[in-house]
Amino acid sequence: MTRLSTNSLSNAPASVVLPAYDRTGLTAGIVHLGIGAFHRAHMAVYLDDLLKDNADWAIIGASLRRPDTKQALGPQDCLYTVAVRDASGTKPRVIGSIVDIIDANVERERLLETMASPNIRIVSLTITEKGYCHDPATGELDAKHPDIVHDLANPENARSAPGLIVAALARRRAADVAPFTVMSCDNLPSNGVTCQRIVSRFASLIDADLGRWVADNVAFPGTMVDRIVPATTDADREAVSKMIGADDAWPIMTEPYTQWVIEDNFPGGRPPFETVGAQLVESVEPFELMKLRMLNGSHSTLSYLGYLAGYEHVSDAMEDENFVKLVHQMQTDEIMPTLDMPGTDLPTYRDQLLARFANPALKHRTWQIAMDGSQKLPQRLLGTIRDRLASGNSIDRLALGVAAWMRYVMGIDENGKSIEVKDPMSMRLMAIAAEAGQSPEALFDGLVALPEIFGSDLIDQQVFKSVVVGHLENLFEHGASQTVADLVVQTPDLVLP
Repeated sequence: MTRLSTNSLSNAPASVVLPAYDRTGLTAGIVHLGIGAFHRAHMAVYLDDLLKDNADWAIIGASLRRPDTKQALGPQDCLYTVAVRDASGTKPRVIGSIVDIIDANVERERLLETMASPNIRIVSLTITEKGYCHDPATGELDAKHPDIVHDLANPENARSAPGLIVAALARRRAADVAPFTVMSCDNLPSNGVTCQRIVSRFASLIDADLGRWVADNVAFPGTMVDRIVPATTDADREAVSKMIGADDAWPIMTEPYTQWVIEDNFPGGRPPFETVGAQLVESVEPFELMKLRMLNGSHSTLSYLGYLAGYEHVSDAMEDENFVKLVHQMQTDEIMPTLDMPGTDLPTYRDQLLARFANPALKHRTWQIAMDGSQKLPQRLLGTIRDRLASGNSIDRLALGVAAWMRYVMGIDENGKSIEVKDPMSMRLMAIAAEAGQSPEALFDGLVALPEIFGSDLIDQQVFKSVVVGHLENLFEHGASQTVADLVVQTPDLVLP
């Protein structure tokens, strides 16, 4: 079969949606760091909608760690398919908004030259929480992170995202070129403020004047992004290639739902995002907190408990009515009361989430969502728990998510099989678990003593300890499925998705 490319588009079936613009007339206005699956299912699709009337806002993507995206999409003229899946079927669309991909490992200078170009007015990021080289518990730059140590010693040969951004900004400052806007699209609390703090701090460690210039002149709008994007399988590749009549080395599978909330702070200009469904707001923080706590917090809870219970996919767990009730009750009773969002229908948002999690066509693996838990736990669950403890309210269901993570990072499932714990702290986590043995209290004490995850306050919080250790005891003795069933309040009138 012919490889997907510009030339192959003329042979695509009528059912395939193609770019509605001439790609030869595009120029890039955005460099995106972290050209992974989520960006290609989310931001790149919004830009694909815009380019018909805004040809100077195409994207140049950059891979910071692995060359696989460039290797897959380079021979395809950077084209790829987004396949939207739900119970009604799969709808394929070829996306053309990415015009080049740079592998930072071997093309670092080209990347910096591109970012320093006056044509580039936005540098955006989806590098996951760990890509910010920060302390997740505080949001501060981790000056001892190996990549930061390297970049401070070699600023023109940077390999971290903060290092690359600062190196490019320094070049623009030296050339008297206005700075680009830095737009984080990652699941960080106050991602714009956090990104500004990290980048400004790194710049000040390079040069105090540069740090002040970055702090005074570079805009860091916050965003809230939402779309579920499972990892692509070989079966997905085969199915999509048949649909589009060409081989696509890396299609993206996703759901119909998509949301993008953006703070309108772009001194160097921006595309008219609002014309293609993005919501421009003065402050994104309430939306971000809603999504981090309601979607991401319950998603992580489902992933750890679901994996332990033997459910490969989130939708499999959502076929268990006790898991549905757990999430519904956690969101209704423990998460929604911590959110202050006048005018937002939180019950409707909750019900949309339940339906999205239950999407049988999406095949989102619990193991995939469980990755990098040490980086995700602080903003997805622990912030909500702190708010509930401060107000003297229950944390029963939220704490079960934390207990499930602790049980998961032991690296052994309920059948005695090894779990591949993908986490930047996996060796430390599993060493603590091995020392704790089968003692729930020792496991709790060892893990909560990690300030990078739990800060310095929760280790002395007796209510937190009591509830989490109680859940751990049940998980050890009865397993995840029975622990969930014992916790949920049986509500026969609940309408399940």
